[in-house]
Order: sequence, then structure tokens, then C-alpha cells
Amino acid sequence: MAYRYGDRYQRSLFPQSIDDYVPADSPVRAYDAFLDSLDFDELGIEINTGKVGCPQYDPVSMLKLLLYGYSYGVRSSRKLEREANYNISFIWLTGGLKPDHKTIAEFRRKNRGALKKVLRQCARLCIKLDLIKGNTLFIDGTKVRANASNKNTWTKEKCQRRLKSIDKRIKQILSECETVDRKEVNQGSWIKMDEELSDQKKLRSKVESIMEQIQAEDSKSTNMTDPDCKMMHSIQGSHSSYNVQSAVDDENGLIVNSDVVSDNHDYKQFADQVDKANDTLDNDCETACADAGYSSVDELEKIDEKGIEVVVPSKKQAEKKKKDDNPFDRSKFEYDKKNDCFICPEGHVLKYSYTNKTKKAKVYRGGAACRKCRHFGKCTDQQRGRSVSRLLNADVQEKLEARYEQPRAQEVYKRRKQKVELPFGHIKRNLKVDSFLLRGLEGVRAEASLLASCFNVARMMSLLGVEGLISTLAK
Repeated sequence: MAYRYGDRYQRSLFPQSIDDYVPADSPVRAYDAFLDSLDFDELGIEINTGKVGCPQYDPVSMLKLLLYGYSYGVRSSRKLEREANYNISFIWLTGGLKPDHKTIAEFRRKNRGALKKVLRQCARLCIKLDLIKGNTLFIDGTKVRANASNKNTWTKEKCQRRLKSIDKRIKQILSECETVDRKEVNQGSWIKMDEELSDQKKLRSKVESIMEQIQAEDSKSTNMTDPDCKMMHSIQGSHSSYNVQSAVDDENGLIVNSDVVSDNHDYKQFADQVDKANDTLDNDCETACADAGYSSVDELEKIDEKGIEVVVPSKKQAEKKKKDDNPFDRSKFEYDKKNDCFICPEGHVLKYSYTNKTKKAKVYRGGAACRKCRHFGKCTDQQRGRSVSRLLNADVQEKLEARYEQPRAQEVYKRRKQKVELPFGHIKRNLKVDSFLLRGLEGVRAEASLLASCFNVARMMSLLGVEGLISTLAK
């Protein structure tokens, strides 16, 4: 015969068990061993075999179904239901259990708090296996779309425009009613506009409540589908999104901590993310590194005070703009620490003027000396003279900038991209995660924890092999 043909009706003398269909080196066995090693009491998932009433699906099997599904980009409850019925690896993992999509969705919804703790146990397991050293941590963030439409995002300006449009329509309806009444003085009106008028008034009330909510929260916008998400800007455009934060260990690129915030930028996240990662490590790291997006001196100072080496460039260092050609650049002004003033390139003194409390900086001005200077009009055209600001903690900024320029710090910073960007690339490209399925901070943090754990398990299998990881976890 020229070909080999399969026969789905072929009978075997001895029926095989489900376990016989899954090879010993199949990745699903590693996921099974990993989840069996977790402490479900610590996660907050109750395991009570003596519970009375209608029997529930085994929580351990349900968590296995979720984590294994997320590891291969299968996240929706309906797709997980399909895999549990037809995919042999899923059938093996759950022991033949076939929960429907409602049961899967309900389990995920009720155990969001427990799902957030999966990564913490995963990271501590990696520490125990000596895969995470905790010496150097890299911090970074990425934007992931929320499960909410941009159309449901409201700003003060949008509310005002909509209220103006509603008022115009209400006025138009009332005008039409008056016109009809004048034409049909002695007749019964067949035109009913009460319903539309009522709808417009209800809509106006709804928009007013949205406006009050925005003002109460003192925010620029709010989304009515998911109030926790914010409009964020990225390379892909502006979308209702969340900012996913990650702390990655330098040794093997494993994720130590994952978090989700609603801030549009990373500027105030450095200290909080390093502290959370150190809490997982049960010890302070030696070095913490991030890009210029985290260059808030106040945040960096919090970590530097703990004796942790901070490697974060300032925005000027990151941009690498050559300003030597500009004779009036801020860098050309020399600070006199003893007299608390600046000396301009022409030798004029810029004295202390006031403190900008918002920017936490002192402002120095040249005053009358600038108006008499031969470069007036080029250096500045302000009548009060050239102004130069200096942060209140500028000494810390200068120390951190000098540290970043050192050869060792440069070597650490070069490793940043290949370590901290890899997990985001795996999650977004390999697992095709372009948006969250759950809503609210608690929900998206649970999903982020699951996705980070998926990366860690995949990375552990790459480092130890499937059978090596299984045997290591069995010890």
C-alpha cells in the first residue's frame, strides 16, 4: 500500500485509561505537578471533602483547568468548556470532569482573591528551587486593554456637550408640543411626545450623575463599563486600559511580582513595586533597575534610603540629547551650594526667588542683571530675568545620575530589556493577550497573576525540562 490509513472504529482488546494517552514528558504533567504543590489554604480556597449538599467540582481541578488554559491562550469560559470536552490533555488534567462555561466563569469570579496569590507561591517555589536569587530586580510596565469600550469613557467636556445636546432636544420637543397645541385648539391631539421627553430627562439625569462622579473622584475621565480602567496612550493608540507592572529577577528572568494599576504612567510606581517584590522575596534585593519612566526622584529616594542600589536614568540621560551646542542650556549654569545660588555662563548670580511646592523645587532668578546682559533676548526675554529650578532633593538626583553613568550600572541596565521585556512579549504575542476578560482592579490583578504564573512555569520547564521539573517538585 502507498499510504497508511487510520481507523477510528478500530477496537482494542484492553481499553486504555486516559493516562495512557498522555506521554511522560508532556507539559501538562508539569502543570499538574506544579498545581499539586500549591498550598490551597494559603490561597484561600477551601478544600472540604466532608461538605454536605450538592457535590461541587473539585477546586484543585478547576484551578488546573484555568491555569493550563491560560498557558496556551485559552481564557474564555466557553473555550475552556470546549477544551475540557474534546482536548485529551485537558481531559487528563481534570480527570474527565466536564464543567460548563457558567461553572468555570463563576469559579473564576468567586476566587479572584485566591488567583492573585498564585504568583506569590510560584515565585517562592522558584526561590526554594534556587531559580530566583533576588539580587537584582528589573521593574517595567505595559498597557493592556480593559474589557470596556472607549465609547463608554466620559470626560467633563463630553458630559457638557451631551447635556447641551439634551437641553436643545428637550427645548425642541416642548416647542413642537406648543405648535401642535396651537393648531389643534379644539381637537384632541394624536401626537404623543411625553415618552421621548421622559427619556431625554432620564438621560440628562444620568449624564449629570456621571459628571458628579468625575468631580467627586477629581479625575479626568471615568468609564461606565469598568470604572477602574483609564484612557491610556500607547503605540497602538488610545484605549481604555490598565497599566500592568512586573518585577523580574536577573538570574533566570522569572517574575517575582505582578501588579496592575490605573495610573497612565509609571512615574510613581518604582518604590511600591520594589517593596512588593521584596515582600515576596522576604528580603531586600541588592539592585533595582528600571527605565526613565520611573525617574521620580522622590520614589527612587525611598528605595535608595534602604541601602538598595538604584539604577534608573533621568529623562535627560535617557534621551541623550546633546545640548553642549546651546550656550544657554540649564547644564551651563553652575550651582553654588555654599551661597545657595546659580552662576550663569556670563558670571551673573541667580538668587533664590521662591519654592514651587507642586514641583518640589526651588526657583532662582537673575533679575535686573539679566536685563542688562548682552545676551538678553537670547538666553531669556523675561523681564524678571532667567529662571532656573533645582529640586529640593537635587543632591539625591545628582548621586543617582552619577551612579547610572558608572560601568557596572551600565552593564546592569543593558540586561534590563532582555529580562523584563521577555515576559510581556510572551504574554502578548505567544498567548495573544491583547485585553483582559475580567473587570475591576481585583479581577484584572487575578488575571495578571495567572498570566505571570503561566510564564514562570513555562520558563521553569525550559530551565529544568518537563520531567526534571516534575521530579524536583515531587521531592
